[in-house]
Amino acid sequence: MSRFQLTIYINEATDRLIELIERELHHQSEQVEEQASVQVLSKQEIKSAISKGALWLTRANSTRRLRRVKTSLQPKDKLSFYYNLDVLNSTTEPAQLIEDFGDYSIWYKPYGMLCQGSKWSDHCTINRFIEINDSLKRPAFIVHRLDRAATGLIIIAHKKSVAKALSQMFERRQLAKYYQIIVHGHAELEQYVVDSDIDDKPAKSTFSLLSYQSALDMSLLLVKIDSGRKHQIRKHAASIGFPVVGDRLHGKPTASQSNEFGEAQPDLQLCAVKLAFTCPLTQKNTIVELPEVLKPSLAKLTD
Repeated sequence: MSRFQLTIYINEATDRLIELIERELHHQSEQVEEQASVQVLSKQEIKSAISKGALWLTRANSTRRLRRVKTSLQPKDKLSFYYNLDVLNSTTEPAQLIEDFGDYSIWYKPYGMLCQGSKWSDHCTINRFIEINDSLKRPAFIVHRLDRAATGLIIIAHKKSVAKALSQMFERRQLAKYYQIIVHGHAELEQYVVDSDIDDKPAKSTFSLLSYQSALDMSLLLVKIDSGRKHQIRKHAASIGFPVVGDRLHGKPTASQSNEFGEAQPDLQLCAVKLAFTCPLTQKNTIVELPEVLKPSLAKLTD
């Protein structure tokens, strides 16, 4: 069984967390085979799952992720252990630091890295990656999000007060966001403006042609958005007949993991390439742009 949940209610104080989980797993696995809901794990497997965010502690009215295996447990505490082997075995390419401003930093989020964890784990989230790998060992707070399949620039705050200031900047739309996408088809006009609601909320996207590759019949576009609705760029691009390459939700209906010849299809070609804003801490005009090597490229798709 590669996926199960385990709940343990604490009756007496203890700091033997690993042994407690191990004992409960053994106990439940000894039930009649058809009724068994868990599997036996080694101490190392339990520790690994905990380090990746699979254990939660509920105390009074507060629930939080628990990583310290030496945590002292109190009567009336509740442990919730969520084990999903597929999730725990997930990996991604590492994030890359683009610019560090001290109280916040800007990173490149690779394809597949998450901006939010689940009850099963958070080890593939960008904030957890930064907390583990940042040489200054700073906390990492998400200010805004990119889809799992998208890549590009993302701002990470290292103080709660800074996260609040940066979040207000986004809410007031005091930041310009630019993306590059590769789409199917020849975008013949130099510019397309799409001003149509998404989920009954106003949304505007401006698409500008950068280049076209006739051999692929694909266009590279620069996109500026004036709002940040869910899947806005992907929906707007598809609505004007230029679905984003690799978009399996809003793109071509035949898009899949592989084509008719069994060849792997490209990942979503959508990347946040530039952020322009006035820093809420210093009031300085700030522009951060992704290095060319990390941007989408028609040439990369022909390699």
